[in-house]
Amino acid sequence: QVQLVESGGGSVQAGGSLTLSCAASGYVNRISTMGWFRQAPGKEREGVASMARNGVRTVYHDSVKGRFTISRDVAKNTAFLQMNSLQSEDTATYFCAAAQLTYMNICQPLKGWVSWGQGTQVTVSL
Repeated sequence: QVQLVESGGGSVQAGGSLTLSCAASGYVNRISTMGWFRQAPGKEREGVASMARNGVRTVYHDSVKGRFTISRDVAKNTAFLQMNSLQSEDTATYFCAAAQLTYMNICQPLKGWVSWGQGTQVTVSL
């Protein structure tokens, strides 16, 4: 069992920045890929970014390319999502997820992500 806890959400004006953190505990050696997802009210959960354990296989949603950066500190079992140039469309609850399979990324079905955090709210105002 892997537990994930997100932090770093908050309210920011458009154009601002936030950094989300995701701390993993439990059977962390089973984690291969970590990802960030978001869900806005009335919308489906969508993938934002994912990164394999080796840091090579990184995938971003088209809407955040060039603005968001995912990173991992494997030694500290923590993943980060640096969000710059935030837009009102980025307002959502952001979730951290972990997968055991190396090939997992945000384009794969959600059921492949075996652990989820409780989410952290990000609100971007104009």
